Amino acid sequence: MMKKKSISASKASLVFFLCQMISALDVPLDSKLLEELLQPPTITQQSPKDYIVDPRENIVIQCEAKGKPPPSFSWTRNGTHFDIDKDAQVTMKPNSGTLVINIMNGGKAEAYEGVYQCTARNERGAAISNNIVIRPSRSPLWTKERLEPNHVREGDSLVLHCRPPVGLPPPIIFWMDNAFQRLPQSERVSQGLNGDLYFSNVQPEDTREDYICYARFNHTQTIQQKQPISVKVFSMDSLNDTIAANLSDTDIYGAKPVTERQPVLLTPTGSTSTKVELRGNVLLLECIAAGLPTPVIRWIKEGGELPANRTFFENFKKTLKIIDVSEADSGNYKCIARNILGSAHHVISVTVKAAPYWITAPRNLVLSPGEDGTLICRANGNPKPDISWLANGVPIAIAPEDPSRKVDGDTIIFSHVQERSSAVYQCNASNEYGYLLANAFVNVLAEPPRILTTANKLYQVIADSPALLDCAYFGSPKPEIEWFKGVKGSILRGNEYIFHDNGTLEIPVAQKDSTGTYTCVARNELGKIQNEVHLEVKDPTMIIKQPEYKVIQRYGQVSFECIIKHDSTLLPTVIWLKDNDALPDDERFLVGKDNLTIMNVTDKDDGTYTCIVNTTLDSVSASAVLTVVARPNPPFDLELTGQLERSVELSWIPGDENNSPITNFVIEYEDGLHEPGVWHYQTEVPGTQTTVQLKLSPYVNYSFRVIAVNEIGRSQPSEPSEQYLTKSANPDENPSNVQGIGSEPDNLVITWESLKGFQSNGPGLQYKVSWRQKDVDDEWTSVIVANVSKYIVSGTPTFVPYEIKVQALNDLGYAPEPSEVIGHSGEDLPMVAPGNVQVHVINSTLAKVHWDPVPLKTVRGHLQGYKVYYWKVQSLSRRSRRHVEKKILTFKGNKTFGMLPGLEPYSSYKLNVRVVNGKGEGPASPDKVFKTPEGVPSSPSFLKITNPTLDSLTLEWGSPTHPNGVLISYILKFQPINNTHELGPLVEIRIPANESSLILKNLNYSTRYKFYFNAQTSVGSGSQITEEAVTIMDEGYSETLFATSPVTHTVRPTFYKVQPLYPRIRNVTTAAAETYANISWEYEGPDHANFYVEYGVAGSKEDWKKEIVNGSRSFFVLKGLTPGTAYKVRVGAEGLSGFRSSEDVFETGPAMASRQVDIATQGWFIGLMCAVALLILILLIVCFIRRNKGGKYPVKEKEDAHADPEIQPMKEDDGTFGEYSDAEDHKPLKKGSRTPSDRTVKKEDSDDSLVDYGEGVNGQFNEDGSFIGQYSGKKEKEPAEGNESSEAPSPVNAMNSFV
Repeated sequence: MMKKKSISASKASLVFFLCQMISALDVPLDSKLLEELLQPPTITQQSPKDYIVDPRENIVIQCEAKGKPPPSFSWTRNGTHFDIDKDAQVTMKPNSGTLVINIMNGGKAEAYEGVYQCTARNERGAAISNNIVIRPSRSPLWTKERLEPNHVREGDSLVLHCRPPVGLPPPIIFWMDNAFQRLPQSERVSQGLNGDLYFSNVQPEDTREDYICYARFNHTQTIQQKQPISVKVFSMDSLNDTIAANLSDTDIYGAKPVTERQPVLLTPTGSTSTKVELRGNVLLLECIAAGLPTPVIRWIKEGGELPANRTFFENFKKTLKIIDVSEADSGNYKCIARNILGSAHHVISVTVKAAPYWITAPRNLVLSPGEDGTLICRANGNPKPDISWLANGVPIAIAPEDPSRKVDGDTIIFSHVQERSSAVYQCNASNEYGYLLANAFVNVLAEPPRILTTANKLYQVIADSPALLDCAYFGSPKPEIEWFKGVKGSILRGNEYIFHDNGTLEIPVAQKDSTGTYTCVARNELGKIQNEVHLEVKDPTMIIKQPEYKVIQRYGQVSFECIIKHDSTLLPTVIWLKDNDALPDDERFLVGKDNLTIMNVTDKDDGTYTCIVNTTLDSVSASAVLTVVARPNPPFDLELTGQLERSVELSWIPGDENNSPITNFVIEYEDGLHEPGVWHYQTEVPGTQTTVQLKLSPYVNYSFRVIAVNEIGRSQPSEPSEQYLTKSANPDENPSNVQGIGSEPDNLVITWESLKGFQSNGPGLQYKVSWRQKDVDDEWTSVIVANVSKYIVSGTPTFVPYEIKVQALNDLGYAPEPSEVIGHSGEDLPMVAPGNVQVHVINSTLAKVHWDPVPLKTVRGHLQGYKVYYWKVQSLSRRSRRHVEKKILTFKGNKTFGMLPGLEPYSSYKLNVRVVNGKGEGPASPDKVFKTPEGVPSSPSFLKITNPTLDSLTLEWGSPTHPNGVLISYILKFQPINNTHELGPLVEIRIPANESSLILKNLNYSTRYKFYFNAQTSVGSGSQITEEAVTIMDEGYSETLFATSPVTHTVRPTFYKVQPLYPRIRNVTTAAAETYANISWEYEGPDHANFYVEYGVAGSKEDWKKEIVNGSRSFFVLKGLTPGTAYKVRVGAEGLSGFRSSEDVFETGPAMASRQVDIATQGWFIGLMCAVALLILILLIVCFIRRNKGGKYPVKEKEDAHADPEIQPMKEDDGTFGEYSDAEDHKPLKKGSRTPSDRTVKKEDSDDSLVDYGEGVNGQFNEDGSFIGQYSGKKEKEPAEGNESSEAPSPVNAMNSFV
């Protein structure tokens, strides 16, 4: 079964209405179809039934109709045919029934008064119009009359009659004076519905001679004026002075005083009256009463309530107005007039009648031959209207017979109609109050099916939404409709489709597979027709990222996102709305492809922002709220109440919180007496509180202001409150921070922090300063000083304790008794030096010094600590003196020992110790001499390889810059490197310390060799220096650079792969301060090792603490150490199991090294360093030129791959030793710094690192852990220790050595 659904009015428009018979046809609104179908006439426009015309203008009586074929028109006038052709003043518009009566060219409107009716006729029937009554409007003049003046006694009532001329339509009445000003109206004086002017009681001010009634006729736009009416009001006093003969008895009964009167109704008269009104009109009931005082009117409905929403009171409640009345409004309405003396009432019986009105008006009927139908005409009214039928304008009783028609009261029944049954029927419903006339045609048609929907129409819908495929059709009899999908598809049935009566196919939920071609077939007994339409189902438009709620501060920037996804065949448009309206026309609003950005946000931007995405098929939207927050507005209306001597209550009104709740209020005050213009914090209260009780101080002229605070920030301060001056009182407190410190050995300086202005509590602030020597039975000595903060007591013993107190006072009295503090008179230099100074040498660079403390009485001041002065006398290895530069270590407190770090090995030193107080240093102890033992030497100062031959090389070297002891020998190691980068055997030679050159013979020709060279003392070997050289290929090249006879050595040239020397870390040194220590070391081994430092408290069984060193640096700073604690330390390399240095022990101290004279700041030293830097730069340029001239030696390209066999890395994969690779020695060569052609290697100069345990004045660590300025001065430059021998000096390195 096909699912049927009645057609909706929103989906199909009809030209004609259906009759109640199911068999009736719908005629679609199709212009082409309407042009082809026969149709009886239908009246489409006509003039009103009661047509009042302007007699000065042409009369136009409208009558328009439609039909097929077009109808012809005729008119009747007063029930008889009106032949317009015989009246030259009357014409009919072309293709219309509208009459135009020419009045402006000589015609008179009165001649054309009457009842007109229009008839429209064609072959299918005749339709008639209403009876149109034509009447010209009238605005007659007032009749001439003589108006007598109105003399009235004060307090009496008065009615001024208007009595306008009868016009058509009735005129509008109003009262004015000679100046055309409306007369004022009130409860006492008002105009009635009939136009008369009523005075409930007259007053002397009512006397005037220009009461004029005007009548305005709207149709003719004219105003008629009545003769002015004169009113004279006499008071009782004036009546007593008036001649009684001049007044008639009817005007005045006696000169009695004005008396109050109870109400009397002026209109309507009597106690009851009746009123008839028609349904749907406006009911107006009026009651106007006389009386003194002026009565008040009240309305009630007996037995019911006045209708709500339709009841209004006008004219000062004298008129009751009920709009759109119905039969239910019938009843008795009572008006009651009341004043203080009584009341009067009147009952109006209202009856609501009704002109006829439709219940069911007849509707046009379209039938097929043989069908049945009905015309129904039902109307109501009061009294009930009579129903009569006409056929084609003729009473149906005398109309031509039609066997298919049967009249049954208000219904006509049609059975088995034929084409000749077509006609126009009129229904007339009438009673005494009016009539209704309606035309309804019966049109019998025989038509084959027609499909009115455009062929091959394309429908596009969104997936999951309904699809409506139209098949608008017409035919008589009504065709049957069937739908098919595809060219050869079967008929569509089932619940997934809905078939509407108008032919539309509905797919309730269209899917992608619903896409395709659909065929509509319409058939009846007269024929068959079909039409194809196409359906495309599109993907829905979606907002995949919706705008989100935003909170933004004022003047900030905010952005809302609206990212969409849509069908690729649809073109979306994005619209942004603010509060469901268009965005403001403001350049601050920037609309992007998928966002909306608002710049410089203001409070007006607060609201809801909506992103609407529209396509031709769908629309989606998403909204987000923008809340603009800002600092709150300042509070206002500050008020002080409850003023007391020490408190006051402050209240205020908060300002706008600007969308961010106020969290608290800050109250500030200004002391206009002591600090005008300076605001101080007083207190703060929660944001919900708007009053606060404030504590006050005496003798302060207070003003308060309030600042509101929210999450965004603080508001601007409020306007200051009124000022409030508190009374004076004694000071409540005394000065704080009282101290006694002597500036000279014989005085005591007493200082304190003065009271602030508001703390003085009154005028005349002063201070009473008192002191006495402690532990001595002395009386207090006191002095009163002005408002200052210092007093000096002279003639005191040196460094003696004193009891001190300072008390505030003002003109009203003293503050409470102050507390006492202990101070001391001035210090003097210490008297004695520390004794029993002993030195214990720990190693070649560290010594420990001990001394006995001095007696505290001899310190003559606060003991600050001890200073150790020490200096190098000479080097034991050279026996040569040099510039003596003293270094200083300061040890805080009463400490009796300290560590001396950074000493030079194998040297002689002196030291002395001095005690320090706040005044300065005491005398020095006798100088103590001590010596440091030998250490390992630095690397040889240079290594040159010259005079290469086929089988020999000559080596020359310089002794170490720092021998650090007695040299006992030199160690030379070398090995060959072949073309495959394989390492030959490592040969070691020990050379006597007094030699400076060596000839190696019996070497392989054209072979590269690498040399490792270092010096030895009895302590051990020093840092090595490395170099490479190549034997020549033939005898044509030789070079002799030395005249000496060097030692010779013969070498056996065999090759094999060798294991590198095991890596090692040695010479671990420490430079310690109070809470940190600088650890440095020397490393021999593979390049790019990752070091770590382990440390712990010496003698402790706790686990070692481990710190990772960043990069491959050879120093590290340990931080967070405990002062005065001995630590153990060792250095290791990651990835080399068990590879660590030996342990070293150091102790943190309370002081750092300082220098007495900083040579680096001396002008001569800076100039010298600049000159040295310039010379080094020139030397580099010369080396660069010589290198370019000499070219590259043949195997230079392989140098970067050659490494010291002792530091060769091990392969990770197989554990075998790898081939030779260059070590750290050649890094400078990679940077482009070549070795000079004579193969001389210079080691750049550097200063020693300081190992310090004290708190020195000038000694300090740099950011990278290196020590700056080492002790308290600079030493002459000496070649530095180390293993980097291939790097030529550079200006940067040279300058670094000067720091």
